[in-house]
Amino acid sequence: MSDLLLISEKPDTTDVRPSSAPVLTKEITEMLMYEELARARIQDMRRDIRAQQERGHARAARRWDRMAHWAARRAQRHRS
Repeated sequence: MSDLLLISEKPDTTDVRPSSAPVLTKEITEMLMYEELARARIQDMRRDIRAQQERGHARAARRWDRMAHWAARRAQRHRS
């Protein structure tokens, strides 16, 4: 009967459980990876916004150029 008790006993948890240092290192590494990913996404977003603003400025410049051309032609017609 003493053999049965030895078999059914739980193993010593100190030998089975890994140390907490590798888990902590893994968590820090994972956090840094997510932080770097977030930083890259923010840079991409800023780059896209700059490109969109530049397109908007170019579009506004073309619009004002057309308006100035129209106003010059209109002024020329009304002078005659």
